Amino acid sequence: MKVSVGVLARNNEAEIAACLESVAWADERIVILDTRSTDRTAKIAESMGARVVVHRFEDFARQREFGLTQASNEWLFYVDSDERASRALGQEIRRVIGQGVFSGWWVPRSNVIWGQEIRHGGWYPDYQLRLLCAIDTHYDMERPVHEIPLIAGEAGYLQEPLIHYNYATVRQFVRKQRQYIDYEAQILYDRGTRPHVWTYVTQPIREFWRRYVRLKGYRDGLHGLLLCALVAYYYGFRVTVRLAQKLASD
Repeated sequence: MKVSVGVLARNNEAEIAACLESVAWADERIVILDTRSTDRTAKIAESMGARVVVHRFEDFARQREFGLTQASNEWLFYVDSDERASRALGQEIRRVIGQGVFSGWWVPRSNVIWGQEIRHGGWYPDYQLRLLCAIDTHYDMERPVHEIPLIAGEAGYLQEPLIHYNYATVRQFVRKQRQYIDYEAQILYDRGTRPHVWTYVTQPIREFWRRYVRLKGYRDGLHGLLLCALVAYYYGFRVTVRLAQKLASD
């Protein structure tokens, strides 16, 4: 069976070539390009034989939903521009889709952060549901970021990892988390979550303890300590503050 690879892109000229080269084993490569993109991403992708489809960005869930309709093959494997898929992963994908057992497959993702592979604190195996039977899949529109595909049947688990060159610097990490705060706060707001006074303290502590102690983030040394502290701050404290601001504005 044949497989398509989909890549969401916006101003990714520095990394799109390496990404597409890593999935040269695919039968079709599609780049879903954000209309706000202004660099050479499209030209580079086309020069490598990929099909570029321009689509207006609303949120990540809707962008991936659109991508499902663009695949010429029954199976679609999503990768991001900062991810790399090995030939071994491609071979495993071809093998499992021919089995006809599952409607989707989780791929283990290995995160390289600040130049170091992070193996603990919830960062590995960091399973992502990326290999999808396109006609049987839709995305949950209530999750505009950290999007969730909804498949018709069961999902299996791949063995070969997808390599994610996640954040090159601490500054890049911080900038990205700031972009996610509003999305995460909105999700909590829609769920009816209401913070208490003590939540500003307990939530960051709970998140740090979960990642650093229970998920053994300490095994990644100083990288692990800083990562767990930053995640606790943004997803524990800052999201709680943003949620409170939304409630106060009602």
